[in-house]
Amino acid sequence: MVKIRILGTSHISPDSLKKVERAIVLLRPDIVAVELDSKRLAALSSGIKGGFSWRDVRRVGIKGWLFALLGAWVERKLGSKVGVSPGAEMLRAVSLAREFDAKVALIDQDIEVTLRRFSGALSWREKGRFLIDLIKGFFGFGVEFDIARVPQQKLIEKLLEEVRVRYPNVYRVLVEERNFFMARQLAILAHKFPESTILAVVGAGHERQIASLLKKYLKPKTANSVKKS
Repeated sequence: MVKIRILGTSHISPDSLKKVERAIVLLRPDIVAVELDSKRLAALSSGIKGGFSWRDVRRVGIKGWLFALLGAWVERKLGSKVGVSPGAEMLRAVSLAREFDAKVALIDQDIEVTLRRFSGALSWREKGRFLIDLIKGFFGFGVEFDIARVPQQKLIEKLLEEVRVRYPNVYRVLVEERNFFMARQLAILAHKFPESTILAVVGAGHERQIASLLKKYLKPKTANSVKKS
């Protein structure tokens, strides 16, 4: 019977690197599934900052392109504070999977699809709120937590709920739709490799809903083997 463990991480946390290493060494999974697509893995592996140039505007839309650049810049700035490159835990998961002869599965939606969806979904109201929140963040307002560690589940849920309320379209595209996509990919893996142990490494904000969706997609007997970290 397939066994699935979902490990929630922070993309700039040294603590996440340790969690990934510990999980793979102890669990010895047959498959390591990561929250990446082939384009993001290639960008991370080559060290390309952000992975997008102005030539990509036509493919992903101006709003999606700007969001990708801004998001990459913020992650790099925060990552520099704790000495971890954004996505380092995903690269470490891929590296260790290969070291232990485990299959690597890229389960996230194509980044260009996500950014195109983002460009089409962002409303004028959300643009205004985004500008206000950006100014607040610049002057130090907002929730404070230790960026070197993965936030507690209660804080993650609080932050996600704030995003869902203030940015419903952004939440739908960047969180909800990708959760459905990744849960379906894991379900496909479970059916294709029914005797395997699967470790899924995803952002902590995705962990809970993916686990819940996965239990719905799988047969009751198999669903009992789905565990969060």
